[in-house]
Amino acid sequence: MKHSKVLCVSRIKEKPMKINLFLIEKKPEILKKWFDLILETYPPETARFLQSQKNRFANPVGHTISEGIESIFEEFLQGMNSDKISPFLDNIIRIRAIQNFPPSQALSFIFLLKKVIREELADDIREHRMFEELLTLESRIDVLSGISFDIYMKCREKLYELKANELKSLTYKILQRPNTATEVNTDETKVAGL
Repeated sequence: MKHSKVLCVSRIKEKPMKINLFLIEKKPEILKKWFDLILETYPPETARFLQSQKNRFANPVGHTISEGIESIFEEFLQGMNSDKISPFLDNIIRIRAIQNFPPSQALSFIFLLKKVIREELADDIREHRMFEELLTLESRIDVLSGISFDIYMKCREKLYELKANELKSLTYKILQRPNTATEVNTDETKVAGL
C-alpha cells in the first residue's frame, strides 16, 4: 500500500509518547465510548440490537465492529503499521460499505476516535501539557482515514462490479429464453389495443 512507507518512516521518527500511557490506562473507557458513538450512526432500533446482543453469531456486525476497533486501537498505540491495521479496518469498512451509508458517514467511525480521545484525556492533556502529542495522535488518525478511504473505494468498486455482472447474467438469461422477444412484443400489442 502507498501509505506503508510513510507510516514506517513516521514510526521510526516518533519518540515514545507520554500520552500513550494515558491511552492504555483508559483503553476500556475509550473503546466503549468509541463503540457507542459508532452505534449512534445506525438507526435507533439497529443500534439497540447491536448494543444489546453480545453473541457473535446472533450479532456478527456488532462483534466485528467491537473486535475491529479494539485491534485498530492496539495497533494505533503501537505506531500504526498499515499492513497490520488494514485488515481490521477492512472488516469494518466492508460492512459499512454495503449498508447504504454515504462515504462520509461510512468512514466517520475513524474520526469519532479523535472525539473520544479528546473527551477522555482532556484533563490529562491540560495537566501534563501534552498538546503536541495530541496533535501527533490526531495526525495518525488522519492517516488512518486515508487508508480507510482507499479500502472503502475498493469495496464499493467490488460491489458495483458484482452488480454489473449480475445484471449481465440476468440479461443473458432473459435473452436465451425462447420466444422472449416475441412475448414482449405480443404483450405490448395487447396493451396498445391492437
